[in-house]
Order: sequence, then C-alpha cells, then structure tokens
Amino acid sequence: MAHSEEHSHNCCSHEHSNHAHEEHSHSHGCNCNEHAHEHEHHHHHEGGMKKQIITIACTIVLLIAAVLIEQYCDLQTWQLLIIYLIPYLLIGHETLHEAAEGITEGDIFNEHFLMAIATIGALCIGFLPGAETEFPEAVFVMLFFQIGELFEGYAEGKSRESISHLMDIRPDTANVERNGEIISVSPETVSVGEIIIIKPGEKIPLDGIVIEGSSLLNTVALTGESAPREISVDDEVISGCVNSSGVIRVKTTKTFGESTVSKIINLVENASDSKSKSETFITRFARIYTPIVVCSAVALAILPPLFSGSFMAAFPTWLYRALTFLIVSCPCALVISVPLTFFGGIGGASRNGILIKGANYMDTLSKVKTVVFDKTGTLTHGQFAVEAIHPETCDERHLLHLAAHVEHFSTHPIAAALRNAFPEEATDGCSVSDVEEIAGHGIRAKIGNDIVCVGNTKMMESIGAEWHDCPHIGTIIHVAINTVYAGHIVINDVIKEDSAEAISNLTKLGVNKTIMLTGDRKEVGEDVAKKLGLSEYHAELLPTDKVSHIERLLDEKENGSFLAFVGDGINDAPVLARADVGIAMGGLGSDAAIEAADVVLMDDKPSKIALAIQIARRTLRIAHQNVWFAIGVKILVLILATVGISTLWMAVFADVGVTVLAVLNAMRALKK
Repeated sequence: MAHSEEHSHNCCSHEHSNHAHEEHSHSHGCNCNEHAHEHEHHHHHEGGMKKQIITIACTIVLLIAAVLIEQYCDLQTWQLLIIYLIPYLLIGHETLHEAAEGITEGDIFNEHFLMAIATIGALCIGFLPGAETEFPEAVFVMLFFQIGELFEGYAEGKSRESISHLMDIRPDTANVERNGEIISVSPETVSVGEIIIIKPGEKIPLDGIVIEGSSLLNTVALTGESAPREISVDDEVISGCVNSSGVIRVKTTKTFGESTVSKIINLVENASDSKSKSETFITRFARIYTPIVVCSAVALAILPPLFSGSFMAAFPTWLYRALTFLIVSCPCALVISVPLTFFGGIGGASRNGILIKGANYMDTLSKVKTVVFDKTGTLTHGQFAVEAIHPETCDERHLLHLAAHVEHFSTHPIAAALRNAFPEEATDGCSVSDVEEIAGHGIRAKIGNDIVCVGNTKMMESIGAEWHDCPHIGTIIHVAINTVYAGHIVINDVIKEDSAEAISNLTKLGVNKTIMLTGDRKEVGEDVAKKLGLSEYHAELLPTDKVSHIERLLDEKENGSFLAFVGDGINDAPVLARADVGIAMGGLGSDAAIEAADVVLMDDKPSKIALAIQIARRTLRIAHQNVWFAIGVKILVLILATVGISTLWMAVFADVGVTVLAVLNAMRALKK
C-alpha cells in the first residue's frame, strides 16, 4: 500500500494527528536542496499512487478469477483458502506489515491492526464446524480499505499541495552585487548590507531598502490584496513580494533567516504545534475509546455463544458480528479529519493575509464577544495629515504654502504632514532664510521679505498676534505673517478607510463590546469613537492603565466568551499577551508584531478582524460536522453489527468511507 509508506494511520497516537502536515514542515531557513527534496517527494507520492492503482486493478482481476474457480470447481476449504490468499496478500501485505510493526512498537490499537484481525478472522471462520466460508468477503474488505486509503491519500495530498502553493513565497536565488559583478546565489548566503538586484517577475529574496529604481510590488501572497504597492528610493521592501515592473537595487537589512518570508513560512507551517481543544480531546478520546471497543468486540464474540446453549454452533455468527464491530470502531475519521480541518483553516486564513499561530487560537477567535482596540496605528494610520485649512488674511493654498516652507527643515511628524500636503514647495522658487526653531513654540523664518511664524498659541502670544481657537478636533497649527494672524491649519491622525466597516462587521457577527483604549487626549478619543460607532472608549492612558482596563474587562466578560485585543504589536505587547487572543497589525511584516501576537494581520486592515472570526467559526463548524457525521454513522453501524444486520462491507464504509468523506469536507476549510 503506497499510501501507508508515507504515513502510518496511527489512530491512537499523538503523532498521527499531525500527519497531515508533518511532510510540509521545513526548517526555519529552507535551502535549495530541501526544495529538491520536496520535488522528489512529490514525484515519489505520485509514483506510489500509480503503483497502488495497479495493485488494486490486479487484485480485482485475481478476486474475480478466484470467485469463478470456487463456483465452477469442486475444491476443499483449504484449497479455496490458498486461491483467495493470493489476491488477499497482494492487496493486504502492507496493512499486515503495518499491524505487525504497531504491535512490536507497543502501538497495538491502530487501524491496520483492526483491519488485519477482522480479515484474518473472516478467513478463519470457514474452518469452524457448520460455518460458511467468508473468503471473498475478507478480500473485498481489504480491497475496499485500500481504495479508501487511495482516496484519502489523494485528498490529503491535495490539501498539503494547496498549502504549499499558497505559501510559495520562498525565493530560490538572490542576484547579489559582489566585486563589480552580479552573481546568483542562495539567499541564505547574503549578508546584511549587501546590494541585491531584483528584476521584473522575480520574488524579493530578503528584506531591505530600495537604493535605486521604482516599481510596483505584488503583495498578494503576504496580504491577500490584489492591488499592487508602489515603491521607490528609500522605501522598505520585504521578502516574499513579487517585483512587477521596474528593476530595483535593494540594500539588505536582514539575513534570510530573519527576513519576513522565513518568519511567515515558519509561523504557518508550525501552527499545528498548538493544538485546538477539539484536537486534544479527540486524541485523548481515541486512546481510551479504541481499547474499550476491542475488549467489547472480544466480549461480543465469546459471551453470547456461552449463554446460547451451543457454543460452537453460535460462535461463527457472533465472531462475524464481532469482526464487523471491530472495523466500525476505528476512530480514524475523527483523528485524521479534525487536525486537517484546522490546518486547512490556518492555510485559508493565510491566503487572506491573516496569520493565525495555532489551531487553539481558532477555538478562541470563534467565541470572541469583546474586541478592544488601540487607536494609533490600529484604527488610525498613525500618520499626521492636514484635515482642514482655515485662512484669515489669504487663501487656503497660500497659507499652506507658507507653513510648508517654514517647516521644510524640521523633522517633526507635523512638519512632514505640512510638506506632504503641499509637495510643490520644493520647486516653486521661493527663498527661505533665517530659519529659527523656538523650543516649545514653533518655527520662525523669512520667506521673501516676510517674517512667517508657524507654531502653537504660545508662539502667537509671544509675537502679539490675535489668534482664535478652532472647533475642529486635532492639532491646531497657527500661522502669522509679520505678526499679523493669517489663519490656522488642523492636523490629525487619519482614521483608516475600513475602520468603520470593521466595527460594523464585528457588531453583525455578535461582538457586543467594541472598546478603544488610547493614550491620546480625551477629545481626540471621543471624536474617533463617535465617528466609528464604538461602544465605549478610554483616553489619556499609560501602558499600565491599558493592562488594568483589560483585566477589568476580562473579569466582566460572560462565561464561554473571549476577549481580543488589537494593537500595533510594538507598544502594546503587555496587553496583547494578557488578552485571550492578541491580534497585531503586521505592518507588512513588523518583527515585533509577528513575535508578540497570536494573530497577525499582514496588511494592517482592521476589517480583517471580522474575517478572521468568520474563518475561525467556519473552520470549527466543519470540524464539528466531521465529528458528528463520523460518530453518527459509527453508532448506527455498531448497533446494526451487534444485532447481526450489518455486514463487513457496511463496516468498512463506516470506517474508510466516512474517513474519506470527512477529509474531503475538511478540505473546504482551505478555500479563500
């Protein structure tokens, strides 16, 4: 059985619940040799399936021949056994080998053992006094088991292949400049500070900063977003993105092992280490359940004949029922499909730019009823921008023009906001001189023949300008020309485009509390909370105050519900750690975010929080469908087997057939 060469169906072991993704796991820094190994394994898997199909076809031919010989030739029981043993051993030798191996390793109660005992029992029944031979049925059971294994192997292979494909962001080579030449090397050999060349269509191999060229980046593999990102000189680029248009030269800032692409791949592939409650329950359940069922089957074979009055007459009937009972009992459908469902859910989430660090967080996310947000960098962009211009003695453009000129040499974020709002200032030919920065007040400079002062109310009062307040919420920048008040500019942290949508979607999903915690001024916090429709907010908080609020909210939450905290992953590490589930804005690969949080949103969009909860709930729903479907069918066939209505064929469907259907259902979790 080619499929069993790849993994043993150890239905009762911890290792088996990981077999859906063990082959996918790589080391932190996977090199080209490992790629070759993956390629080789893919061909080995395909070759194994072809061999399995040929074996199944040969067995069917030999079984038909054996049935015809039995019908038309008058042979003794032992002669018929030899004829049927040929197709039986052809199709079942690997299952028998796996069963024997399990016994020697102390792992007795696995699927192969149950199938071996059941079919050997069926072969032996014919030698009991008064019993009919069950040779064809024994071969059919093993044959159907192998067909089921073939389908299951195909389904699991497709699932692994799908996850491998969606995480196909690891670059094979890097074009690095060394000694005046461009050479192609393995990304692991590139050091920090080296210059790499990325041509159109190539993946960016390492994180770095653009030093020459401009282009569009395809970030879909990391963020799930199809819109390209524009980059030019001094912009940061991260590994895993695809360069769509121009040639760019990049100075590396990290080694390959520390680059975003390595961290993300490692994170997704090792997400299976954190098991969900459903997985751990099923693993424990299988360890206890299977031995109990085996003992029950033995009791079913022996006890009823003992009380029947004629043990030997009744024993074949009850042995057959016990063998059917044994096959049905194997919990493989649960042990295989549930971990595969969670692995698929994690893969599907990563397609959407949502990195979930483990199946246990799927459980938690699905039951989130309270979502707490940081403000800056989470609900807002964390970058100042001009929101309004209120001139007094000139037009809006001239007021902004003067302010941008005066702030031209300042490194303050507010100065950057003014310059960004008036980009023409660098080329319009005005002369700026005598620039003087006054600490705690603002900046004074000479523009042409005018003295322009840009700053706060203290600056206006110090020069005697008659300023007035503004009803807008935000940072107010006052401007005076030759001590005469010229107007003011309102600068604010811009709310993200999808923040309001994020809050609305969470409310629709049944999240009854959406709360914002911010260190900003009360009036700013109130304004953002009102615009977004948050249920409550708390402003002017220190990091320790945020932890206190989270503690209070955790105490107040309902039993069975969970609290999620959403932050930027840098300043909010203590709160991210304290919440039931910490969700970080990844900032296209912020190291601190990836390290600190349980869930990382790679494109910084708050609307992805609701999507993450939807994916978690859908994954849990598929897992529960598999559990109840498998248990329901098994209980039905176990009852039928006990009363003698069920056949070995029905038993194999209740085991192998249900497993295949459950695995195929689990693959739905991979969908984007």
